[in-house]
Amino acid sequence: MRFCDLCEKEVVNISDCCRLGNVADLEFDECNGCIKCLIVPECSHIFGIFSPPKELIIPWRQVVRIGPDIILVDICKDGKGKH
Repeated sequence: MRFCDLCEKEVVNISDCCRLGNVADLEFDECNGCIKCLIVPECSHIFGIFSPPKELIIPWRQVVRIGPDIILVDICKDGKGKH
């Protein structure tokens, strides 16, 4: 799979069925070349005019499945829970 193909897929959180957006970037481990995390821009109020852009960092271990159209992840956005 190419990076541009990955960016076209929508990221969905299976714990609350929320759409999180599309992959904007990846972080790699320099030593072994494996993907460490997906980076998804977070939607901000009023198109981000009054606040700096925020990113949602999704560790690779929380990617559940990559399908033909979506990427399923299992994250808890409020910091509570098993992750």
